[in-house]
Formats: sequence, structure tokens, C-alpha cells
Amino acid sequence: RGDRLARRLRFVLALTAGFMVVEAVGGLLANSLALLADAGHMFTDVAALALSVWAMRLAQRPASWEKTYGYVRMEILAALVNGAALLVMSGLIAWEAWQRVRVPEPVDGPLLVGVATAGLGVNVLAATLLHAHAHESLNIRGAYLHVLGDLLGSVGALVAGAIVWLTGWTTADPLVSVLIAGLILVSAWQLVREATDVLLEAAPSHVDVAQLLADLRDVPRLHEVHDLHVWTLTSGFVALSAHGVIEDPMDQRRVLEEIRDRMRQY
Repeated sequence: RGDRLARRLRFVLALTAGFMVVEAVGGLLANSLALLADAGHMFTDVAALALSVWAMRLAQRPASWEKTYGYVRMEILAALVNGAALLVMSGLIAWEAWQRVRVPEPVDGPLLVGVATAGLGVNVLAATLLHAHAHESLNIRGAYLHVLGDLLGSVGALVAGAIVWLTGWTTADPLVSVLIAGLILVSAWQLVREATDVLLEAAPSHVDVAQLLADLRDVPRLHEVHDLHVWTLTSGFVALSAHGVIEDPMDQRRVLEEIRDRMRQY
């Protein structure tokens, strides 16, 4: 499963890198901020996807005496870097769009439409390849959000190109760029927040810690529970530690089995 995901990521990386060059050249020739913004976003995508591939590879390395949990959190670090890069990119796009609204520039509508249409096809293919695995790992989700941002960018560029081509209103180009930046910002913020929660070892959002502690304290022959910690090691790997007290050492096996049964629901 991991090898298949890695192959998909590498293919999406090659696809994105190839079309990034096409979109950058098309943006310069058409003088379109929407295309250049999307090309700039694709540049961060190429770096982000390369980081994701590297992190996935590194995460498979075995644990060592120095790193007893191994490298599984490299995927979380990659997700955090990807989200931060998206936040910066959305700010840069918005700033450049404001400059173009103040001082409009001519845009080649037909060329913009042609390049945006090709980009839409490439991004739909890339998003389709990653969509089914987007909820398995924050790292894959980060890569998927990058590609989805590109897809939205292509749609926006296509709309802007159609407006410029049909009406001659060039301000549509930077306005669409701002919309793209806003969509990227929302996704990036959520990704950064979730990755930060994992690195801070916060309790997973799907776990009600108060109810979990109540379930533990309800275990027969378990007289006390303290020092409870619940955290996410990496995507899909939730851990728990606690100190429990029993009076009769002969009860420990039955108590542990009951604890495991109750914790499975979490």
C-alpha cells in the first residue's frame, strides 16, 4: 500500500512539474496574473510533493536507539511545511492582485483560456489519483490540498480568461486570483492547525478524553487511574498511556484485557 501511494505521489510530482513550466510560460505570454499565480502555486506544489515523497520514504525507516519511535512523524513535519508554504503563497498572490487592480494591465484572453483548460485537465487527473488516500495521512492530505488548490486555480484562470476574452474587462484576472488565494488560505490554515496539534501531542479531535477517563475508572478492580495522556504519533496512529492501580496483583491480566476492550471504541 505504501509503495503504491509513493508511486502515485511520484507520478503526480512529475505531472505537476511538467505543467508548471507550461503554465509559467503561458502566463508570461498572456500577461495573466491568474496563470502566473497558479504557476507559482504549482512551484510550491512541486517542492511540497517532493517533500511528501521524501518524508514517506523516510517514515518507513526502522526505529533506532536514538529515535525509538522511528521517523513516522516526518510525514507530519512535511504536512506542516506544506501548509506554511501555502499560507505564504496565498498572501503573495493577494498582494500582487491588489497591485493589478490599482493599475490594470492588458491580458491575452484566448491564450489564458487555452492554457487554463489544459491545466484543468492535468490537475483533475492529479487530484483523482490522490483523492482516495487524502484521509489516510496528513502528509498525503497536504499533497492533495496542493493539487486541489491548483485545480481551483485552473478553474479560476479559465473563468477569468473567458471574461477577459468576451468582455475585455482585464480586472477580472486579479480578482479571480484573490478568490483562489482565499480558497488556498482556508485549506492551508486547517492543515497547519492539525499538523501543529499532532506535534504538540494534543488529544485527537475524535477522542472525548473526559469520557475515556470515566470508562477507565469504571473498570472493575481498577481502583485508581492517573497520569492519563492521549496523543497522535502520526496519521492513523493514536496512542494512550496512563498509570492504573490495583489491589490484587492477580487481577492484572483481567484488568488489562478489560481496558483493551473498552479502548477499542476510541
